[in-house]
Amino acid sequence: MHNQKQILAVSMGQVMSIKKMMTALTAPADKTLSPGEARCPGPSTQDLLRSEPSNSKDPALLIASDRFLGDNDLPFSRYTSQAFYDREMKELWPKVWQWACREEHIPKPGDFYTYDIGPYSALIVRDEQGVIRAFVNACPHRGMALTDPGSQGSGKQFIRCPFHGMAWALDGSLNEIPCRWDFPHIEDEHFGLDELPCDVWAGFVFVNFDRNCRPLADDLGVLPEHFKDWGLEDRFVAVHTHKTLPGNWKMCMEGFLEAFHVLATHPEVIYTSSWANTQYDIFGPTVTRFLQTVATGNPNLDQTQAEIYRLLGYQDPLPEGQSAREQHALNQRELMGKRFGKDLSEVSTSIMLDSIEYHLFPNACFFPGIQIPLIYRFRPTGLGTCIHEIMLLQPCPDGQSRPAPAEPIKLGIEDSYELVPNFPLAKVLDQDTENFHRQWVGMNASMKPGQTLANYQEARIRNYHQTLDGYLNSGDQD
Repeated sequence: MHNQKQILAVSMGQVMSIKKMMTALTAPADKTLSPGEARCPGPSTQDLLRSEPSNSKDPALLIASDRFLGDNDLPFSRYTSQAFYDREMKELWPKVWQWACREEHIPKPGDFYTYDIGPYSALIVRDEQGVIRAFVNACPHRGMALTDPGSQGSGKQFIRCPFHGMAWALDGSLNEIPCRWDFPHIEDEHFGLDELPCDVWAGFVFVNFDRNCRPLADDLGVLPEHFKDWGLEDRFVAVHTHKTLPGNWKMCMEGFLEAFHVLATHPEVIYTSSWANTQYDIFGPTVTRFLQTVATGNPNLDQTQAEIYRLLGYQDPLPEGQSAREQHALNQRELMGKRFGKDLSEVSTSIMLDSIEYHLFPNACFFPGIQIPLIYRFRPTGLGTCIHEIMLLQPCPDGQSRPAPAEPIKLGIEDSYELVPNFPLAKVLDQDTENFHRQWVGMNASMKPGQTLANYQEARIRNYHQTLDGYLNSGDQD
């Protein structure tokens, strides 16, 4: 996959427009502005969203919440240091809420799912009363893992250890000890499985390895209010991928927290998206967002609505008086509605089309959109490798039961997303992941001690690290 990025073929008119755009985007910074106040020339995301009547039904999208968080360099050692990685394993992962699976992965009593992060492993089960529970994936007898890493299954009547055959009920209480005569020192009520905090939001099952943790709702922040009408709980996993990436897990994840990279990484979309005018929001230590509008045309280029419509791939003329974006939304509501068996006529233009990404600390991204319905999770597998997990959450068909979730497709570090059937974002994701080979090499080779972040476009990264420090420094106070 290590091919040099192809140069986009453009017309002379487009070349002149690009030169004009670059002149605007590379103009010297306005020194009269306070740090973090500068914004890209052209209409803002809020200008656009508020001009479209259908978006009024999604008030969460009509909010802007940014802040300046400083401009000091961020040390590369936070990614490349084994000692820093070891601190994360000790102070972060055993103390933070993280989503383990979807409810539809364990729809019936006796269904189970194994969630692993570093040395920690949780067994998620649905008990006989339908309650979802989480247990430490370790037998209290001699520590045997009760299920294999990443495994899932159905039909369990008991949780049985494969080593000596001890068994527990689905609620974690002791059920059976072979040769019980040899364990007179065991009291049944004190020999259950170690239960972990477990909760559900929007169809996602969360677990925390800290039994004294704060409630999940504290970390979710604005998410329940913002997502209340977007129905992630009424969707299903249509595509599911696990791909190994080269680089520290934070480095790879942060590549998806900003749209600044679009110009160089995804040049084919610079004519149709307002990438440089993307809105970035910080709602608190654990929740941030970006809003990148699609099918708008580039606000820094001179484009007619008819030109934008052609760039979106349409051969028919744009109806008179209609914007390219609104017509594209109408077309997609009809096309995708038929494909999904779902009435999408009331979906707002922004939810229908835009790249809207909420990040939940420490490692998850949720997109409520219909055309871009991504869910991300990043899990470290070592200092310089990680797993990037992607789910496409498709609306459940009207009047039908929820389809079974797609089986995960595992991709190696050199594998292309083009290997995944029916995956429309394969090319874009290949472009993203290709960057990480070079970035990881550069981080380790750099004589400059840290990276210099943009004040606005990369503020989510800085916010992330400030929250991370809260966990890492908590151990110093123990």
